[in-house]
Amino acid sequence: MRPVSSLLSIAIATLAGARAVIGAESADEVFFGEKVRPLLEERCFKCHSHKAAKLKGGLTLDSRSGWEVGGDTGPAVVPGKVDESLLIQMVRWSDEDHQMPPKEKLPAAEIALLEEWVKRGAPDPRKAAKSEGDWWSLKALVKPALPASADGNPIDAFIQAKLKEKQLSPSTAADRRTLIRRVFYDLHGLPPSPEEVDAFVKNEDPQAYEKLVDQLLASPRYGERWARHWLDTIHFADTHGFEHDDLRPNAWRFRDYVIASLNRDTPWDRFIREQIAADVLFPEEPQLTAALGFLGAGTYDSSAAGTAPMSFEYLDRDDLVTQTMAAFVSTTANCARCHAHKFDPISQEDYFALQAVFAGIGKGDIFYDDDPATLRERKRLDGVNAAVANRDAAVLLSAESRALVEKWEKERGAASAWEPVRPEIFVSAAGTTLERLDDGSILASGARPDTDTYAITATTTLREITALRLDLMLDDSLPVKGPGRAGNGNLHLSEFEVQIFRPGSAKAEPVKIQRATADFDQLGYGIAGAIDGNLKTSWAIHPNVGQPHYAVFELAAPVQLGPESKIVITLKQLQHGVHLLGRFKISALFSPHASPNAVPAAVGAMLETPAATRTLEQKLTLAAFVVGADAEQKMSTLPAPVAVWAAGRTATNERGAITIAEPRTIRLLKRGDLTKPGDEVSPGALSAVTALRARFDLRNSKDESARRAALADWLADPRQPLTWRSVVNRVWHYHFGKGICDTPSDFGRMGGEPSHPELIDWLAVWFRDDAKGSLKALHRLIVTSATYRQSSAPNSAASAIDPDNRLLWRMNRPRLDADSVRDTILAVDGRLDLSMGGPSVALFTSKPGAQSTPILDYDNFDHDSPGAARRSIYRLVWRAIADPFMDALDFPDMGLLAPVRSFSASPLQSLALFNNEFTLRHSERFAERLEKSGATTCERIHAAFRLALQREATAGEVADFENLSKTHGLAAACRVIFNSNEFLFLD
Repeated sequence: MRPVSSLLSIAIATLAGARAVIGAESADEVFFGEKVRPLLEERCFKCHSHKAAKLKGGLTLDSRSGWEVGGDTGPAVVPGKVDESLLIQMVRWSDEDHQMPPKEKLPAAEIALLEEWVKRGAPDPRKAAKSEGDWWSLKALVKPALPASADGNPIDAFIQAKLKEKQLSPSTAADRRTLIRRVFYDLHGLPPSPEEVDAFVKNEDPQAYEKLVDQLLASPRYGERWARHWLDTIHFADTHGFEHDDLRPNAWRFRDYVIASLNRDTPWDRFIREQIAADVLFPEEPQLTAALGFLGAGTYDSSAAGTAPMSFEYLDRDDLVTQTMAAFVSTTANCARCHAHKFDPISQEDYFALQAVFAGIGKGDIFYDDDPATLRERKRLDGVNAAVANRDAAVLLSAESRALVEKWEKERGAASAWEPVRPEIFVSAAGTTLERLDDGSILASGARPDTDTYAITATTTLREITALRLDLMLDDSLPVKGPGRAGNGNLHLSEFEVQIFRPGSAKAEPVKIQRATADFDQLGYGIAGAIDGNLKTSWAIHPNVGQPHYAVFELAAPVQLGPESKIVITLKQLQHGVHLLGRFKISALFSPHASPNAVPAAVGAMLETPAATRTLEQKLTLAAFVVGADAEQKMSTLPAPVAVWAAGRTATNERGAITIAEPRTIRLLKRGDLTKPGDEVSPGALSAVTALRARFDLRNSKDESARRAALADWLADPRQPLTWRSVVNRVWHYHFGKGICDTPSDFGRMGGEPSHPELIDWLAVWFRDDAKGSLKALHRLIVTSATYRQSSAPNSAASAIDPDNRLLWRMNRPRLDADSVRDTILAVDGRLDLSMGGPSVALFTSKPGAQSTPILDYDNFDHDSPGAARRSIYRLVWRAIADPFMDALDFPDMGLLAPVRSFSASPLQSLALFNNEFTLRHSERFAERLEKSGATTCERIHAAFRLALQREATAGEVADFENLSKTHGLAAACRVIFNSNEFLFLD
């Protein structure tokens, strides 16, 4: 960055030169627009913390807000007031403290020029450049007419018209082997089999290629391939990034959602809405909650979350704004964080309006039901529980509830035959004295350790049990008669565990407990804490001490018992020193139809009153207990909710369960400085899209979900010119290696301009209106065009005119990306595992690191282990600790958006393909497959070429590879093939 003096002197010199060539009527437009703008717009300062973005004294002269706010001494320019402008005082050398430039005073003519500029109001030289309607990507979408020579695929008409303008001709069509390899890799990321190549080459059906395309698009391999492109675009990975690069165990559900969504060809406008606001817009389709993983796709600084929440949340929202706008509308809105965008018509207000959209969500695991029927039942049971809590007579005294109460009372009578078990062995782990009394109960005495575990081995005459009951009993030897040994009579039961020992069995058989109920729960210490497997939770009964209590443990399934079977009950008491069981008894029950419940004392007493004489209050109390218990039991049988790492009003992360009651107030930050908040900004989007409202009209401004729904609708609106251009250009980019606009996530003035503006508009309108947002229809249109099907052969004459092939006079020749290289190696050696979905596969070993980020070892990994041969889309991507093999092949850094994968050609790539453990192991596997394919080395070399390159080997190649195989082994020959250009590049 130039210092102030330098910037001023250059600007002044340029302004002076401009004065001589302009007339009075056009002075402002040319003088301040064409001449000043190139000097003042040196770069778009993204962050106020960048040191290069500040000049001496905090003064910046590259934007109107900079000179109006000024530096430490106040505004640099007061528009229209020459004498009050500090800038004018400084160039006039008014006093020793105000002299710019400091070494030599400017000529009087140049000072006069600056005075004239201030007098005219110091117009912003960027205004003409940032007019909303004059930039190609912001213009309203209008479907252009097809070129007059249009015949066949419309894409070819536009491409050939441009070629004709430059006196260029398209290349000849690619041969059928080249074409099938190209379209297989484009749509599947995998090679065709030799049999598929042979069949296609020999197929004389004129529609053979079109049918092949339809077949590829219908395959689940399509979704796997194109999901990777979307995950690149939004920088999705399985870990947080930053210093504490922790694993996100549930992030994979978003990846699976993207694959499934692409395979079912979700229309693009719905695809947008699902990822931004599926919970709001599609509430009856809970499985779509996984789509919200889009909101959690980016990085997350968990260390900053606890120490600087304001800054952390601001930067976290910034990443989300950046990702959303780049992915869906190819816009760098984040460049307006600290000031109006230097190049595009995006104001700071627009930027903070987008931040306001996400001001009510936090990142973490979002729990949901992935089955609509489960969700409906859970909602119904939640309604029942609400009625119980509110003692809603309309529900509790309904015919359905009365029938439930009557059935419960009848079954309770049949299920009341609890049989005490006979304790035979009872021991304490901490030295407590346990004594069996005459009634079968056990009394604790003697030492009172802080914690203890009792193990009771017992028998029963029952041959089948469905529940166990723990009675807590009073005794005069206990404080306040117990039932616990704590000074106040309380106790804490951390875990109640059951095992069965059968005669002749070498090990115990654990028994799963489905549900537990108690006659009383201490606040915060419910009976569920005794069966949750968490030793930090427990059941307690304070303040109802000095009274007997009991708990019932319902088994998940009936347990068959033989005559000599033993029941072992383990009572873990590991909290709150000496809060131990004092006197207790254990009973068993077999009741095939009833669900036994512990009954509160009040309900138990009420049952002594005949049903016909119960008061209304008694009926409500009994119905509330029975109906609530029934709802709880049914709730316990529902599948547990699943989780996806996403963002929402309620989420669970390293800080625990967080709920944001209402969206935070978002204010415009002067210069992006958190300590300088300005006016509040309401949720909205970009003012430059004039067809749509820039600020959202919300019925309830505090409704977080409505904000996201409004943004989703703004992005997916048919009138939105950016969205539809963005998606067709992005798809074009992946088919041709370069977009019609070669900056697929930046359609602004710092990005590229379209090589075929009419074509991108035609495709956008066609995709929106005719294809109804179908990506598969767009793929089909592109790959069936003659443009796509032409040869990639070079042409020196055409290269001289269009060296970058922007006009597509031939097909581009891409290198396989890292994912396709890895997947192809697995495919050709016969090991590729095509199982779909599920948790990401870790292709490394790990051990704890100094902090929460582990140490990963990609070298000492068993490449024959389960899951190791799955497609690369299912690979666990760790942001900060890259896989060396994939990294060498230009797999992107997922800490950043990656709309375009970089290309490098380096010795490291050859070293990886020759020496990486993955290549070595699968070269051996490939050789093993070839050993079975033929009896001679010659036959095996032919098989290698057919499998890896989808063609026959020449006589010379066979001879060379035979010699190599004899000298270094067949696996070495396989490694050479994996390193060949023909393997790595597509014609």
